[in-house]
Amino acid sequence: MKTVEGLLALLDETDVRMRMLLGDLSDEQLAVPYHRGINPPIWELGHSAFFYEYFLLRGLENPDARMPGYDSMWDSLEIQHRDRWRDGMVPDRKITTAYYLRILDEMRHFLVKGSVSRYQCYLTEYCIAHQNMHVESLIYARQTLAYPKPARMTDDGNAMGDIEDIRDIELSMVLGDVDVPAGSYPIGLPANELGSEPFCFDNEKPGLMKEMKGFSISSTLVSCGEFLEFVHGDGYRRNDLWSFGGQHWLREGCYRQPSYWRLDHGQWYLRRFDEWQKVPLDQPMLHVSYWEAEAFCNWSARRLPTEYEWEAAARGVEGNLYPWGTQMDTQRVDMDGVKMGQSPVDGFPEGASPLGCFQMLGTAWEWTSNQYLPYDGFCVDMYAYMSTLQFGDHKTTRGGSCATSSSLIRNTYRQAYFPGRSDVYTGFRTCAI
Repeated sequence: MKTVEGLLALLDETDVRMRMLLGDLSDEQLAVPYHRGINPPIWELGHSAFFYEYFLLRGLENPDARMPGYDSMWDSLEIQHRDRWRDGMVPDRKITTAYYLRILDEMRHFLVKGSVSRYQCYLTEYCIAHQNMHVESLIYARQTLAYPKPARMTDDGNAMGDIEDIRDIELSMVLGDVDVPAGSYPIGLPANELGSEPFCFDNEKPGLMKEMKGFSISSTLVSCGEFLEFVHGDGYRRNDLWSFGGQHWLREGCYRQPSYWRLDHGQWYLRRFDEWQKVPLDQPMLHVSYWEAEAFCNWSARRLPTEYEWEAAARGVEGNLYPWGTQMDTQRVDMDGVKMGQSPVDGFPEGASPLGCFQMLGTAWEWTSNQYLPYDGFCVDMYAYMSTLQFGDHKTTRGGSCATSSSLIRNTYRQAYFPGRSDVYTGFRTCAI
């Protein structure tokens, strides 16, 4: 269980990151147009504060609403997604920021005065984790809207962007596959008492031992260069490569190329926030839907890993919480909105799994072949809708992304996305058939 000091530090870091993502946006930029993949940024701020208030602060000395009459507006289950854009529905920046700061001050006061129970520490960590999910959504909202890159993001350049022909180079993806031997692998985490270490969500429990056949999985994420070959091979026009769902997705969106890519005078470019650059061939393919990943696998005579195979490759038979051991090390991953997928697919070798898979945590949420479903024996934790609303019609992704907060991720973490989404930082690696 995290100490009170650790929770305070994590709360402060999360607070700073969220306010940095909003503070450099004008009022006009905050008035974003409707988009089904994002939320109005000011609503994200108020909703994050409401989560602390509703699930923790009202159970302490003061049970009253801090912003009377607004519960149903800040509660994501009460207010319909489109209604968050209605004129006059969400308070302005000044009012919402004042509410947010009051809630964060109450949280700090609660933590520093002591007498924090183990369960209250769990609730606090849960609420901070929830806010970090909205930190990530603010980052991909900026990408969706072509806003300037976040202040924390570094510019590592475009190491291979000036190469005109993919055939002139040998990409780092030639590292090939690693072999994962047959055996019994731990999946998920035990259904311990709430507040036990390590912290996790209900969808990660109860853990199980999974008997696995041996398989081979790519050591790296699929690169932009590899995916460009698929594009050049008429991948978006060959119906035989696309499943029924994939063909529907293509028709619905009239997709003929990856999201945020464009072809200009024979050269492919991609957009990172508000800047266009030549497609970096050695860097990971991001913003790819499940349907695109599936079609790429059909084209390359490969397949997506199951989520159990992914976890086995990341954890090994020892069941490490992180590919390298038992503690998060932010120097080993592309996370926290800093590098933002600008490193080569064989970057961060110090973060490789025991078998030699690179960047299994961070960089890109990795599509797996599994529907997002509960493990046998699933029980809801404190927030009834953390997982249950997504069961059945979403796909499971693993590993976190370059926009994900490192405090949120471990090898057992499961994230659900609709298979057609490509606005988030999703990518994939493949397995041999």
